Amino acid sequence: MTHSATPSLQKPSFLQLYTPKLVTVLREGYGLRELKSDAVAGLTVAIVALPLSMAIAIASGASPAQGLFTSIIGGFLVSALGGSRFQIGGPAGAFIVLVAATVAQHGMDGLILATFLSGILLALVGWLRLGTFVKFIPFPVTVGFTAGIAVIIFASQIKELFGLTLAGGEPGPLIQKIPVLWAAGGTVSPAAMLLSLGTVAVIVGLKRWRPHWPGMLIAVAIGAAATALLNLPVSTIGTKFGGIPSSLPMPSLPDFSPAKVIEVLPAALSFTLLGAIESLLSAVVADGMTGRRHRSNAELVAQGFANMGSALFTGFCVTGTIARTATNVRAGAVGPVAGMLHAIFLLLFMVVAAPLAAYIPLAALAGVLAVVSWNMIEKPAIATLFRSGRGDAAVFLATFLLTIFRDLTEAIVVGFALGSVLFIHRMSQATAVEQHTPFVAEDEADQIHGFDPSQTADPGIVVYRISGAFFFGAAASIGSVLDNIADSYKAMIVDFSAVPFLDSTGANVIEGLARKAEKRGVRLYLAGASRANRHAMVAHGLKPPHVIYAATVDAALAQERETRLA
Repeated sequence: MTHSATPSLQKPSFLQLYTPKLVTVLREGYGLRELKSDAVAGLTVAIVALPLSMAIAIASGASPAQGLFTSIIGGFLVSALGGSRFQIGGPAGAFIVLVAATVAQHGMDGLILATFLSGILLALVGWLRLGTFVKFIPFPVTVGFTAGIAVIIFASQIKELFGLTLAGGEPGPLIQKIPVLWAAGGTVSPAAMLLSLGTVAVIVGLKRWRPHWPGMLIAVAIGAAATALLNLPVSTIGTKFGGIPSSLPMPSLPDFSPAKVIEVLPAALSFTLLGAIESLLSAVVADGMTGRRHRSNAELVAQGFANMGSALFTGFCVTGTIARTATNVRAGAVGPVAGMLHAIFLLLFMVVAAPLAAYIPLAALAGVLAVVSWNMIEKPAIATLFRSGRGDAAVFLATFLLTIFRDLTEAIVVGFALGSVLFIHRMSQATAVEQHTPFVAEDEADQIHGFDPSQTADPGIVVYRISGAFFFGAAASIGSVLDNIADSYKAMIVDFSAVPFLDSTGANVIEGLARKAEKRGVRLYLAGASRANRHAMVAHGLKPPHVIYAATVDAALAQERETRLA
């Protein structure tokens, strides 16, 4: 018996590209057991999203109620219409910088209009099948701007963390903000500082000793109880915002005057770029955790409708949220119904507990965001980039510093340009003369040439041979083929003999493949890798016994036979 690993190159149909995953799940058969699993997952995510939605909204210059409206309306539409089974939509920490700047420049009406325009643009990006190009963002760029945003989020919370009283308004840019905060050092509020530190301690402690408990919600609840019972002199949602409403507002269209549209269009473009990147990254994370594949363009169309819907209810930017999506997967979600129920549970929380929200101290929410910002910094990934070489480290640092001191959009554009130049330079240094793997239709896997079915007659072994440069532009499509590991396989061999260059994004894909193979009990052989490519993979943690290196495919096959006989 032979096994062919060559993927189908049939172009996906229109319906395959844009059918929501909800329809797919319902067609497969959805019963009471699946509904129960999704209800438990939806409730779990709602408990996590409740304090986060309010904290992100306040940090963005909006009201806590707007954060809840964003999660309820946007989260429901993302799950109902999206191309991912597990995506959870809502306000994200990555948007805090852009949203706060938009509110400062154009007011709340400008923010709502920019959100609506961003929704239109995101839907167009999906309909035009441009979601594929978002996959071309290099790994060091995504790590760099995420870390930069985390630093800015933390800096934006220093005032509330320490209960500082400023003489004037708080500047937005970090360079201007730090001297103002330093000058207000004498106004530290001990009560606010203890609340924020206690919130962080509770969250971190519960994550370590009771990881399945909703640490953020418990920490905020303790802070609110302490504030109310001890009558602490700190700012609360009630004193600053007058509490939150117990119902959704009536939908209304934003002001579409030509002058206002032109004024906020740059902000809408920034929301669109970051929203597309963030949502597809979140969907990829869910794919890696579950072995499923999302529909990128369907996901972008859903994100577009979610942003338009959010704006109609005075909400702001909606995107896929990595932490909440991962929580949804870990809680046992089966499909998009979990995300829809998460939005319904949030609405019920708002209706029932709105009066209690007035007691939540801003210092406790600042503590929540301090933990979020720390978790956003991908420490292992940064260490890996510095081990991988000076080029990837330079791209990361440029993106990171530009995000902090300049502008997020500028950071992404410059980081992408540097990553492209670095790739071109590396390709010019390649000594192997190889044909590149041909590019095929979007959302389809690259064809992997060179597999010889006669190499193995054992149906328990699958062999893939990658031809061409394995870099960030091809990583998504090649990775989608390599992810097809069936439980019937005992061993998988990936032949790198025709790969002249492997960058950190490609190595990251192989590292994810190794985790999945190890989880399923599949032995993974990496055959024929050059010294440089092997060094890149080792830097990403691809070391024995997690993977097995072999000089050739024949050597890997021989080693597998010996392993079975032993």
